[in-house]
Amino acid sequence: MAQPDLSIAARPTGNRPDRNLALELVRVTEAAALGAGRWIGRGDKEAADQAAVDGMRAVLDTVAMAGLVVIGEGEKDEAPMLFNGEEVGDAHGPAVDVAVDPLEGTRLTAKGQPNAIAVIAVAERGTMFFPGAAVYMDKIACGPEALEVIDIEAPPRENVERVARVKGVKPSEISVVVLERDRHEALIDELREVGAKVLLIPDGDVAPAIAAAQPGTGVDLLMGIGGTPEGVIAAAALKCVGGGVQGKLWPRNDEERQELVGAGFDLDRVLTTDDLVSGQDVFVAATGVTSGALLQGVKYIPTGAITDSIVMRSRSGTVRRVAATHAFDKLEKFSGREYR
Repeated sequence: MAQPDLSIAARPTGNRPDRNLALELVRVTEAAALGAGRWIGRGDKEAADQAAVDGMRAVLDTVAMAGLVVIGEGEKDEAPMLFNGEEVGDAHGPAVDVAVDPLEGTRLTAKGQPNAIAVIAVAERGTMFFPGAAVYMDKIACGPEALEVIDIEAPPRENVERVARVKGVKPSEISVVVLERDRHEALIDELREVGAKVLLIPDGDVAPAIAAAQPGTGVDLLMGIGGTPEGVIAAAALKCVGGGVQGKLWPRNDEERQELVGAGFDLDRVLTTDDLVSGQDVFVAATGVTSGALLQGVKYIPTGAITDSIVMRSRSGTVRRVAATHAFDKLEKFSGREYR
């Protein structure tokens, strides 16, 4: 996978991202969610993903920014998606790095399961971590009150006990989201031994990572090995809301390990939130596709649909919830796209 050129010389000039970008980005994730929503429960994850990509791309290119996709769907010759190194936006706004997941939870959507979202993160150019060949990352994510006590290199039991202490509760009251994978058997056993509630999910760990930093979601921690791109997007979101993530690259085999070492990656390094997204002007928007701990899914009404979104900005720490009603007859006439 070729690394985008993020050198100083390659960076276009432009002002830093401003607050007006926030609502532009939620239009992008709404379009992706509306595209994917037609495929909820239909068993076709590829069609759902393509519909989300098509919807996102149609609106993304109207956003006032000179964006470079750092976290996307892979190289252009591998998929007709939003690929790494692609330039997005109208090229007239600030120069930014872009991380996108048009449909985080393709299988969740296909099966009608919770926590599928459309998400985009934007930060100043050159400030997002490019993971190279690292597909997976071991990570732990939490809210702001636990940020100073978590340690990815400590045993899971110890992390649960530390978080319980700072929250003033028993370990049995701590809820930990973990991807349901064979590789997590030992992790799950240890979490249950300490008494923690283990919430197993089939896919999609960005929404639970954000939920860990939001009150009233029932999620305290995200732990385990998941996608590295998702780790970068989660870091951007948690930087906005005050939580944080720690991660370590997790090569799947010796070949990938050697490729990462040869590219200069330190596999023993603990990557913090600021390592993953070092910018100070970070924006994240996410729209629910299926309902979950963070967002409500797309709801259809006789004249259109209702979407539930969250928009975050790091500089101000503002988190907005956006409930939008979309009239399909007007939207289709305006955009030239079909939403029914």
